[in-house]
Amino acid sequence: MAEALTWVMQRRMVLVEHAEQPRKEPAETEAEVARLEVAEVVIGQFIEAERFGEADDPVMDAELERVTAAPGAGGMLLVPLREDGMGTDHLPADYRAVVEVVARAAETVKAGQVSESLGKGTLPGQVESVRAKLKRLAERGWLHRTPAGRYVPLPSLRT
Repeated sequence: MAEALTWVMQRRMVLVEHAEQPRKEPAETEAEVARLEVAEVVIGQFIEAERFGEADDPVMDAELERVTAAPGAGGMLLVPLREDGMGTDHLPADYRAVVEVVARAAETVKAGQVSESLGKGTLPGQVESVRAKLKRLAERGWLHRTPAGRYVPLPSLRT
């Protein structure tokens, strides 16, 4: 009978991991789309500058440096690992908004509550991107995720 219990527990763990995969993929796809959008803008600007003979324009060079050195470009972490003394100003605006909603909450919050507070809605498709952001923020030390899957701010981020 112990083997049956072990088999059931292992099977459950495999299925939980399998169920998590579709939740991870949209966030990864979203990050890749953002990188491609930036590349499209930069390449378009370069083509336009070449057309007008301004490809070596210092202003364009500065803009290219700004875009390619931004978080999320070239494999840089969009959400950095949190270190002591770091404020939410190190986060992209959409992640900062998520942290601020959690920080204002009087108690632990679920992804659906955060999504609703951000005006995104509570349908599964609307909540998934917020859930992915919450998980990433928790993994990188910006929030704490409870065993029940709710989120609380770290004491230093509470407003």
